[in-house]
Amino acid sequence: LMTMVVFWRQVSHPLNKILWQFKALLTGKAYNRLYTEKIDEVGILAHFFNETTHSLERVTTDLKERRRLSSELNLARKIQQDLLPKTMPVLPGLKIMAKTRPAAEIGGDAFDFLTRDGQTFFYLGDATGHGVPSGLIMMVANTLLSTFVDISKNTKDILVQTNKYLKPRIQKTMFMTLVMFRWVHATQELFYTGAGHETLIHYHAATGKCDNIPSGGIALAMLADNEKLLTEKQL
Repeated sequence: LMTMVVFWRQVSHPLNKILWQFKALLTGKAYNRLYTEKIDEVGILAHFFNETTHSLERVTTDLKERRRLSSELNLARKIQQDLLPKTMPVLPGLKIMAKTRPAAEIGGDAFDFLTRDGQTFFYLGDATGHGVPSGLIMMVANTLLSTFVDISKNTKDILVQTNKYLKPRIQKTMFMTLVMFRWVHATQELFYTGAGHETLIHYHAATGKCDNIPSGGIALAMLADNEKLLTEKQL
């Protein structure tokens, strides 16, 4: 009888406690961590249970955080997409098509069309990197460009003023390349100012020739003052 009591106290009872906690875990019920000083098989089982539940709790927390971040990224993506034009403007003498597809949920590519006083200003831009940081730069730049179109005479002035306010508001390692065009409706002339963007491809329908034209200039937010490095040219 004494042997049975000792066995119940040292082996059977602690083992049953562990099994009850395992059952609670497997059936989705509340469970408790196991505390024991034993170093035998019972102690190993208790340690295994504690490590398993700790890992599960960590994974659960990670999944919840991922879902939260995914929801916020989807919202940010929708906000960014709403900033981009849904339809192309109808302009005299021009046929326009533009589309962007970000590499991640949020991207740094941008374009827009802004008409004022018989002229339409439009641009293509690309912020450094991809993801949230580049998306934020894109949205700030978009707001600044839209603001300065209303008070500037040409594309150079718009980019100079945008750079002035963009530079102190983003990290030193980040910038945005861009080329902005100005289409004069009455004369159907096209002017542009480059800010370190990709080469322009100009196709001449009459001759079938194609010109590669460096956009020129320097990317926005590279320098505090970019005025001397930007020039508006006619295409």
